[in-house]
Amino acid sequence: MRYIEHSPDLPAITDITSRVEDRTCTLRWRWPDGLQAVYIHKGPGGGEHPEEDSRPPGSLKLYTREEYKAGGGYYDRLEEIGLVVYTVFARVTENGETLLVRQRDGENRTTVSAGKARIYYAIDRKRGLFRKEQTVHMTITAEVPVGREVLCYVKKRGGYPADKEDGIRFPFVQDFAPGRNALPPIEIGKDDHIRIFFTDGPKYGRYYELVPE
Repeated sequence: MRYIEHSPDLPAITDITSRVEDRTCTLRWRWPDGLQAVYIHKGPGGGEHPEEDSRPPGSLKLYTREEYKAGGGYYDRLEEIGLVVYTVFARVTENGETLLVRQRDGENRTTVSAGKARIYYAIDRKRGLFRKEQTVHMTITAEVPVGREVLCYVKKRGGYPADKEDGIRFPFVQDFAPGRNALPPIEIGKDDHIRIFFTDGPKYGRYYELVPE
């Protein structure tokens, strides 16, 4: 598989549109006469486009005209956050070799916003009648995979911490899978309070929204 530069006698993808709803992206485009299949590349926004490389990347998905007609477009679940770029390459063959038509005009490319992924958190405190400590159960519910380095929890005596520096900060020791993540219970003092924060608000606040349940 390799690129071939677009020329007037080669097919080109045009009129590409995109729509995102419930974290599903729908792509539609105009199929040139005679073209039976395309390859679709998906990558992060802000980076280099795949056609700038000398050879096509490995992360390409073959999609046929029949599949497109049956589904009324191309549908893709967005597990990413931030900007996502889709590039649709016309596929042609020459002497049994697969060629991808490289379009320098960008008409075969569209950018969508996957938005901020929400991270819901819940903190449940329980204390026995005659105990000096209290047991804390924390639950993280994520829309997408979240690395352990994104979040931390802060413990403060006598009141709730106002930010990540307002108390003793602790890291999480495991990544968070999409869905509900119930963390092992921890023991804290009877006058201690806990809150969850981003480890780097300006950095991770661009991609995630931290929401108390």
